[in-house]
Amino acid sequence: MSRLCAVLRVSRAGFYAWRSRSPSARQIEDEKLRVLVREAHLRARRTYGSPRIHRALQRQEVRVSRKRIIRLMQSEGLEARARRRYRCTTMSDHQQPVAANLLGREFNAAAPNERWIGDTTELLIPGGRLFLAVIVDLYSRFVVGWALSAINDRHLTIRALEMALRRRGPPVGLLHHSDQGSTYASEDYQALLDGHGIQCSMSRRGNCYDNAAMESWFSTLKSELGERFESAAHAKEQLFEYIEVFYNQQRMHSAIGYASPAEFERAVEVRAIA
Repeated sequence: MSRLCAVLRVSRAGFYAWRSRSPSARQIEDEKLRVLVREAHLRARRTYGSPRIHRALQRQEVRVSRKRIIRLMQSEGLEARARRRYRCTTMSDHQQPVAANLLGREFNAAAPNERWIGDTTELLIPGGRLFLAVIVDLYSRFVVGWALSAINDRHLTIRALEMALRRRGPPVGLLHHSDQGSTYASEDYQALLDGHGIQCSMSRRGNCYDNAAMESWFSTLKSELGERFESAAHAKEQLFEYIEVFYNQQRMHSAIGYASPAEFERAVEVRAIA
């Protein structure tokens, strides 16, 4: 002990006084906050960074600055998952008619079922690939339809659209935006849109920014859930839990005031009734 005190350049009396000293009020508060921060990070599947952790604690009526959240997260080694670059799976080399870009990069909507966006991405399983088609409502970022298949064809995108139609029953005039892929330009897909009075909009060829909100969604999915799965069954199970349980119902979205898509829509319904 004498050698340690000499190295640290403190007296033995000072060392023992420090060791027996009770924790300060701030240290006690930090320990309580660490527990809450770890719990919020774990509840969010270890995906949230300091802005969402801060919001989560505010909802619990915990008064704490974001700078303090950052310090505590750093001390605990907690961080948000980094986004991955989106890979395009569009098959636009076809002879089918394509629609004009009616969306015009207006990635917001004034009401539910006013503007939907859709796209398909690639996932990996041992010895093969899976394709995930998703449709998102731009009003609340709610995933209204999705489908998974080992084949990237029109049947995949039609299944996702059919889920969205059953779930939402949209009015005539809804705008549906996608890329120019053959699965969206197919006669069957277009007939389904026409049969429900849905307007079709498509990105300009080779322009990923025309559907940037959808690409951002896939980037979030792959950073938070991943893109490699043990099997097709495992992928379907994990995607259901992520999309239907976590993303739609729980995950805070910065574009809608850090509410979840379902929470945002419920709040608007309540205000409309009131």
